[in-house]
Amino acid sequence: MADPSSYRPRPGDIPDTPGVYRFRDEHRRVIYVGKAKSLRQRLANYFQDLANLHPRTRTMVTTAASVEWTVVSTEVEALQLEYSWIKEFDPRFNVKYRDDKSYPYLAVTMNEEFPRVQVMRGHKKKGVRYFGPYGHAWAIRDTVDLLLRVFPVRTCSAGVFKNAARTGRPCLLGYIGKCSAPCVGRISPEDHWDLADEFCDFMAGRTGTYLRRLEKQMMEAAEEMEYERAARLRDDIGALKKAMEKSAVVLADATDADLIAVAEDELEAAVQIFHVRGGRVRGQRGWVTDKVEEITTGALVEHALQQLYGEETGDAVPKEVLVPALPEPVEPVQEWLTGRRGSHVSLRIPQRGDKKALMETVQRNAQQALALHKTKRASDLTTRSRALEEIADALDLDSAPLRIECYDISHLQGDDVVASMVVFEDGLQRKSEYRRFQIKGFAGQDDVRSMHEVITRRFKRYLAEKERTGEWADGEDTDGATAPAGTTTAPVGMASADSLAPTSTAVSPLTGTGAATEADARPEAGAVTGTGPAPAAATPAAPEPGATPAAPEPGAAPTAPEPGVGPVDGALKDEDGRPRKFAYPPQLVVVDGGQPQVAAAQRALDELGIDDIAVCGLAKRLEEVWLPGEDDPVVLPRTSEGLYLLQRVRDEAHRFAITYQRTKRAKRFRAGPLDDVPGLGETRKQALIKHFGSVKRLRSATIEQIQEVPGIGRKTAETIAAALAQAAPAAPAVNTATGEIMEDEEPETTAGSSGAPVTTGPPDERRGQET
Repeated sequence: MADPSSYRPRPGDIPDTPGVYRFRDEHRRVIYVGKAKSLRQRLANYFQDLANLHPRTRTMVTTAASVEWTVVSTEVEALQLEYSWIKEFDPRFNVKYRDDKSYPYLAVTMNEEFPRVQVMRGHKKKGVRYFGPYGHAWAIRDTVDLLLRVFPVRTCSAGVFKNAARTGRPCLLGYIGKCSAPCVGRISPEDHWDLADEFCDFMAGRTGTYLRRLEKQMMEAAEEMEYERAARLRDDIGALKKAMEKSAVVLADATDADLIAVAEDELEAAVQIFHVRGGRVRGQRGWVTDKVEEITTGALVEHALQQLYGEETGDAVPKEVLVPALPEPVEPVQEWLTGRRGSHVSLRIPQRGDKKALMETVQRNAQQALALHKTKRASDLTTRSRALEEIADALDLDSAPLRIECYDISHLQGDDVVASMVVFEDGLQRKSEYRRFQIKGFAGQDDVRSMHEVITRRFKRYLAEKERTGEWADGEDTDGATAPAGTTTAPVGMASADSLAPTSTAVSPLTGTGAATEADARPEAGAVTGTGPAPAAATPAAPEPGATPAAPEPGAAPTAPEPGVGPVDGALKDEDGRPRKFAYPPQLVVVDGGQPQVAAAQRALDELGIDDIAVCGLAKRLEEVWLPGEDDPVVLPRTSEGLYLLQRVRDEAHRFAITYQRTKRAKRFRAGPLDDVPGLGETRKQALIKHFGSVKRLRSATIEQIQEVPGIGRKTAETIAAALAQAAPAAPAVNTATGEIMEDEEPETTAGSSGAPVTTGPPDERRGQET
């Protein structure tokens, strides 16, 4: 636990201007981000007597090891930079709203030639119009089913659409009048786009004009004695009104507003939002957060506004936002919202009338959401705490294992041998810390040797991170002992933290001298950055060969991972306080297996000189817990919460490993001779197969014939011909009804049960033949 006075900057060094500040811990992770109208006054509040601080603020400043700041021109810029850094660094002590679900939206893909109506979740895409969010996906489907009678817009997937266009027959919705069937040319692209635009107008709340137009057309049809057409229009009007009834009328017709309510206690806060468009409640959502700092209702509202509108622009930001308390000061927040929308946004507290009554309804929803969350979490926290305590008692640990890592090996008869590492913190999954490995030290099936390799590689990286961050200096620990055997030494040119310290400081116009500078702090353009005392950062360690980042779990944002090994969020690299790979040790290592696997894991730790991490194994057959050097296992009661947690950790590691192994195996099976051609992408592969009809015909083609395919030059054609010449030819196709071997000039096809030809060659030869 750090003493805040050890890293407190001198008051004269802190500028008395707007800016954003960051607290970092001893590992250089950003643990808190805040903004201030006056950095000097705000930071002074953190360095007062600890007894006067809020308990959570006290925990934060004693966890931190340094503080730094960035000066900006205005409070609006400070708000924008604070939001960017919170999204980038994910600080543990900042308010983070946990969306209680991934809300579904009704989406219309106006960026396509034939717009499609569908249910969408997750990140919003450019060119797609969204309506909602809705509480349930079935509510969207019910609404769409009613509206398709009047607006027969396409709802099918791209595969169904292309298949219908190929066969010339529409799907069922096209036959029953709930799709205008653009796939078969019943409507032009322009008319279908206009139809989708009318659908969007109706969903946006512009319903009155459209209903009046339909009623007028119905009356005209009745006067002209076109009773069937009038009846259809009558039914259309009924369907539209029924769809409108699903959204309660709460405010005047032209009202577009979001209402935000907050229910809170000393520890947590729940936020509920009602989205009102065209006077009707079009969507509802909610979040829950831990109050990890002393924070007012107005500050909670400000964080909710950042969460809600930080990625939105245009009409997604409403004209009016009604809140229970205003942020302090309110002007920068209102100016920021106005900038996001592109026109004036009113941020205020409702005082009377329908809006105040609706705000009371939203407030009741927030209170109920908080009560429900506390009931669930109380049970969950109690169970997890008991499970960790039982594990600590059973394994004779000094304290509860707050971070548990579990390893499993997966292969298929010795092929595609891989390993997984999953992480549980406080008894909960930490998917951003998951890792997966390819076993490259040897070939064949040997789970014990594989486990030794994986544990060695993982903790070599941990020791390398310790050395890189200066916890060891020049390969020695603080007692003067040499670094344990097996650690990765600093490469040539990498200095110790002590030797780097003088060269990583610079004279700052704000702080005088001795302020550590960082080139990668990424401040806003023109911002001036200053810091308090902080440990210097060294050159990152080289990535571990063979270990790969975990594939993003559902809901996770896709990013480009760093080569070698990395977290799920590959944009989070080693510097600037982002989570580093393998930098944080577990209190307990669990291996999937019995005594041999446990012994291998312990041997790997011993070879690296690590003696402060406990190891155990969970054997599947009898669910026995094995400890290193013990001849008899520890048997936990079947009703033990500790055993249940260990089973969950082991099963998650097994799932993650076998998923990766199956992915590698499937990729290997799908590989074809064209995959080995350097520089040949998927588009040109498809063009080759489409032109020649099969790999077999492509193999027999000349270089000049291959050059006839668009995008294929002579050099590429020669490479393709050489690669196909080296690949083994396919076995002949056989007619399953007659046993007749098909002629060589016949195209390779797949078989059906009716006696059609079947290709008997390997899977790589059948690649490209599938339709």
